[in-house]
Amino acid sequence: MRETGLEEAALLSTCNRTELYGIGDVSDYDLLLWLARNRNLHFDNLRDAFYCYRNMEALKHLILVSSGLDSMVLGEPQIFGQIKSAYSVGREAGTVSSRLNQAFQYVFSTVKRIRTETAIGQSPVSVAYTSVRLARQIFTDFESKTTLLIGAGETIELVAKHLRDQGMGEVIVANRTLSRARDAVQNFASKIILLSDVPEYLYKADILISSTASQLPILGKGVVEDAIKKRRKKPMLLIDLAVPRDIESQVDEIPDVYLYNVDDLTNVVQDGLASRRSAADAADVIIQQEIKNWARHQRALNAVDTIRAFRKSIEIIRDAEVEKALMSLRRGQHSEDVIHKLARNLTNKLMHKPTTRLKLASEEGREDTIHVTKDLFGLTAE
Repeated sequence: MRETGLEEAALLSTCNRTELYGIGDVSDYDLLLWLARNRNLHFDNLRDAFYCYRNMEALKHLILVSSGLDSMVLGEPQIFGQIKSAYSVGREAGTVSSRLNQAFQYVFSTVKRIRTETAIGQSPVSVAYTSVRLARQIFTDFESKTTLLIGAGETIELVAKHLRDQGMGEVIVANRTLSRARDAVQNFASKIILLSDVPEYLYKADILISSTASQLPILGKGVVEDAIKKRRKKPMLLIDLAVPRDIESQVDEIPDVYLYNVDDLTNVVQDGLASRRSAADAADVIIQQEIKNWARHQRALNAVDTIRAFRKSIEIIRDAEVEKALMSLRRGQHSEDVIHKLARNLTNKLMHKPTTRLKLASEEGREDTIHVTKDLFGLTAE
């Protein structure tokens, strides 16, 4: 951190962004130079992809990122966990302390408010998530069901992640090559099988979700009919996310089989995006409110040192005058006279410097100082 010139810092690195949050008076050039040297990158390439926000704009940007409002998928929640992880690493490393810690805590509370008061994260905006949500709506005992996933691409990997997050019991993944499937979903699958083994396992699946690059259907009506017979007509949910289709359209004619394709889910996704865009407008109002609150809080903190110094100067005068009064009492002076003298001395001492400065301000025509003094002490125009 010393190399950057920052007093405090936290580093966020995701698949599509690298951001450095910091406290300190450092130029853009110095930060870019540090990053280029640290990661062995070309300075000009970094400069073309660089942006910098400061003060309130920096805080606003951090809120937008943390709440998913600056993400490729509007309102996605994963980035918030990544931000909290970056914060935790900074705390453990000692690079995040008082001021940056306060900023992060304020951001976290603002994101919580956005998530609570808007629907920014409630509507599905991907066919992968929509598939899992549909399955959960159809099967009330979702956690006890078995899901068969066909394919090992990005969509199936996302489906597998969502299934795990939703508490799905057994997840079987089928693919043409076992190694590719293991690389993609081994952390989410209960069992990985070859695509040729699907007819053998199909009857075990309550839910089937398929997304391959095949140019021809890989699941026909006859195979599904055999599976339904083995299941003794227990219902099956089939979701075909492939283009072109992985599942023959005639499968939809089989009783107790419910078939959905990517077009069915796309409409839900579009509705979800519209809902999130509306929620983003509501979130923007919250962000504006919280930025103003933070600015007000920071301005109040700026007065703390002045208030502390003012109080200390008053206490020094007070202690000196009290000590004089006590000495007078010890010498036998009348207590009432001592009290009156103490009050006069305190008044004169406390008034001396402000009175002198106000007279000088008036002589120099600095009317703003006069007005501020009246406002500070609640004095009327009279």
